[in-house]
Amino acid sequence: MSVDGALARVIRSAAGRAERTEAETCELCAADVAAEHPHLYDTGAAEVRCVCRPCSVLFADDGAGEGRYRLVPRRRLRLPPVDTGVLGVPVGLVFFVPRADGTVTAQGPSPAGAMRWEVDPAAWQRLVAAVPQLATMTPDVEALLVNTVRGLDAHWIVPVDDCYRMVALVRREWRGLSGGGEVWPAVEQFFRELTERS
Repeated sequence: MSVDGALARVIRSAAGRAERTEAETCELCAADVAAEHPHLYDTGAAEVRCVCRPCSVLFADDGAGEGRYRLVPRRRLRLPPVDTGVLGVPVGLVFFVPRADGTVTAQGPSPAGAMRWEVDPAAWQRLVAAVPQLATMTPDVEALLVNTVRGLDAHWIVPVDDCYRMVALVRREWRGLSGGGEVWPAVEQFFRELTERS
């Protein structure tokens, strides 16, 4: 085989691999998944996994996985303003995830990814007593998402994968020390596009 022929074969092979990796696949059965697809929360790895609809059905109502995988719900619920200052988290763009073991983590986006804090469980319980909707959150897979940056006052119960999308958006759009001119309009657009789902 000529050098030109071998090079062309390598280029075609690399292009084929790039196309295959760009298309998302189910992390359980390797089937292609649509742009809008379900997610599972892997409790062992503390990560969100993409799944196809047929595989997601296996995990509805904690049906399979012996608790290792939890289906991320699709509920989004807009809340009235919530006084999260009592939780002691010093940022205005943050999400709070109650865990199955009773702990609560707060995570805020940054240019390097998510920053993480442990929240005082007693302070969280006081907040839940003041805002009863928070008691309906499913541990590990739903979060209280808050944005009080630049005069906004947005509070939502959302699927945890929405929070990770927001972290990725901030990381992608951040420029320089202050974020630049693109990140905050992009975050505001993210919150405008949130719609309630039940």
